[in-house]
Amino acid sequence: MKLSILMPVYNEEVRVADAVKQALNVNYPCEIELVIVDDGSKDRTVEILAEVDDPRVKVFKHQRNQGKGAAILTAVHSASGDYMVILDADLEYDPNDIPRLLQPVLDGHGEVVYGNRSFGGHSSYSFWYVMGNKGVTLAANVLFNSYIGDLETCYKLMPVALYKSLNVKSRGFGMEAEVTGKLLRRGVRPFEVPISYRARSREEGKKITWKDGVEALWILTRERARRKPRK
Repeated sequence: MKLSILMPVYNEEVRVADAVKQALNVNYPCEIELVIVDDGSKDRTVEILAEVDDPRVKVFKHQRNQGKGAAILTAVHSASGDYMVILDADLEYDPNDIPRLLQPVLDGHGEVVYGNRSFGGHSSYSFWYVMGNKGVTLAANVLFNSYIGDLETCYKLMPVALYKSLNVKSRGFGMEAEVTGKLLRRGVRPFEVPISYRARSREEGKKITWKDGVEALWILTRERARRKPRK
């Protein structure tokens, strides 16, 4: 088994070197590759990535900013692994949790695994951020009669072929809701494992806003209303 770790990057000159180093230093239970897509950064991110010298790393660049969903699309079509997981370059997530996500797959308990964040005072910069996340997750559970704990988690591990088959169209943060909505619509119920998390503040570069939450609700509703393909 080979795991492709997909890292979308946009204006992360302060954190990207550490993010890459942390991702590569984990003791994984399988072969890995790190596929990085710079999504049109305007700072020194590109120069920093050019200095990365590791055969496990592939770096691609968008000429202009297109959004997280677009960066993941580029990464997934450049991935050579059997499975994939997304890891943002903002250091909010701990790469040491990735082997924990792999374990249910290796044990044969499931092929789609989500990392479930337990928000606390030290792990979220805003009450409204947490409530927005919980509201979108609740909407997904109501619409699809499911019970997942964290729709917006970055840590979504699944087969590369499965992600490609979802045909994700959202270019920005809406891809999180679209992926989950399409999985739930197919009857795929993600296996969930607890992960650590530390949200950064707006001053530190947090990019997601309330508008992304509204878009997520629209996408979930659209996917629930979409007709199932004929067999």
